[in-house]
Amino acid sequence: MVQGRCSAVAATVLLCCLLLHFEVAQSASFTVGGRGGWTFNAAAWPKRKRFKAGDTLVFNYNPSIHNVVAVNRAGYKSCKAPKGAKVFKSGKDQIKLKKGQNFFICNYIGHCQAGMKIAVTAA
Repeated sequence: MVQGRCSAVAATVLLCCLLLHFEVAQSASFTVGGRGGWTFNAAAWPKRKRFKAGDTLVFNYNPSIHNVVAVNRAGYKSCKAPKGAKVFKSGKDQIKLKKGQNFFICNYIGHCQAGMKIAVTAA
């Protein structure tokens, strides 16, 4: 009886590991803005791209003049970061997408208004 339980537990652990590996193997990485990186007029960059939850967006930029702020829809539309918004400022940020809509802006004065913002929907 004990051997049967151990086998069942081992099989369950193995199955969980395989599913986790499959999920990780299926995620993709996207460099926002392509070779030009995270910069002005980025709003159109996500068009015709397919994103999934767990995919990673890589934001490359000069951290002395830009940042990345994860915002909600209202923050995206108004170009204002809501209180408590997560601000990234390394210049090489890697952000995993959550299922549904994901919004990002640069909140340096005038940058979001100049198109330094993206809206990505992850399936």
